[in-house]
Amino acid sequence: MAGILVWFWNERFWLPHNVTWADLKNTDELTFPQAEDLYLACPLAFCIFMVRLVFERFIARPCALGMKIQANGPQKAQPNAILEKVFTAITKHPDEKRLEGLSKQLDWNVRTIQRWFRQRRNQEKPSTLARFCESMWRFSFYLYIFTYGVRFLKKSPWLWNTRECWYNYPYQALTVDLHYYYVLQLSFYLALLFSQFTDIRRKDFLLMFMHHLATIALVTFSYVNNMVRVGTLVMCLHDAADVLLETAKMANYAKCQRLCNLLFVMFALVFMSSRLGIFPVWILNSTLLESWEIVGPFPSWWVFNLLLLLLQTLHTYWSYLIVRIACRAISRGKAGKWNPLHVSKDDRSDIESSSDEDEVPPSTHKHHHHSSSSNGTNGAHGTNGYLSGTSCHDDH
Repeated sequence: MAGILVWFWNERFWLPHNVTWADLKNTDELTFPQAEDLYLACPLAFCIFMVRLVFERFIARPCALGMKIQANGPQKAQPNAILEKVFTAITKHPDEKRLEGLSKQLDWNVRTIQRWFRQRRNQEKPSTLARFCESMWRFSFYLYIFTYGVRFLKKSPWLWNTRECWYNYPYQALTVDLHYYYVLQLSFYLALLFSQFTDIRRKDFLLMFMHHLATIALVTFSYVNNMVRVGTLVMCLHDAADVLLETAKMANYAKCQRLCNLLFVMFALVFMSSRLGIFPVWILNSTLLESWEIVGPFPSWWVFNLLLLLLQTLHTYWSYLIVRIACRAISRGKAGKWNPLHVSKDDRSDIESSSDEDEVPPSTHKHHHHSSSSNGTNGAHGTNGYLSGTSCHDDH
């Protein structure tokens, strides 16, 4: 075990040439980031998760009920022991052969059985109330941490000149504000990582899991090798769009569609300008070029920048999804009442459409589908979590 630790903490991987861990030991005058500081993040992540439960129960839920958001979930499937056994023990998505066998066994037509399975799958999905509470919690945390980050960074010289991130590196002292900001951010993303298994199940579960892992790795890497200055810039830049995202989702759940549309436009503009503009031009330019010029590359420098490039790849993919949603919404607006960004369904949550249409005759079904598409109130919208909610109309 000792040999593994020595190999893992190899100075030639983590630190620039001619720098050792002994050079970065804390003294009476200066404090530097220490790997053991991050141990605090694990119990703090558990505390954040517990605070979230209390917040959702005693703050977010009353707010949602006060806004007339109902706790009712999707329509429940009628009880049937045979279908329930198939659903729980065999498959949630029966194939055509199994559907025909169940049809003969129950004397039900195939469409009715398909509808039962669809309703049963949806039955496990959370209600709009639960979604609102989750978004309100994330909004509250992002607003707090973004505000704290802005107040802290506006007094920091590296906000105005990113070359300050690398002058005298790695002998840059760790302040109390920097330590608090880092540990709190790491704790929150650890809590998000674990709560993914208990939260609303999204279609992009694996993508978001990768995002959280990359974020945790970036925070950890930048803290251990004292790249905390540029790390604060990365974290604060990302929090800006997240605040607008969760606000738009809450407006959507509350059926304030015009407010939701406005917030979505603001979110899309902030997201793409910050993630596709400021991030590569300001952050990546500093970590790739300025640091190369001032400090020079070393092994963990390569890993850190590869993680940043992975993050940029995710930014590009999500921006594509946002643009696609905007184009769909605009095309729907041309077909009827102008509604620039009507976001009526959460693609990530995989809530399947009601199957009441299944028993409508083909001609009627076709007409109904055309009507739904033209008024822009049905259909799948979502930016893999970047705007989600239940179906809602423009009340304002």
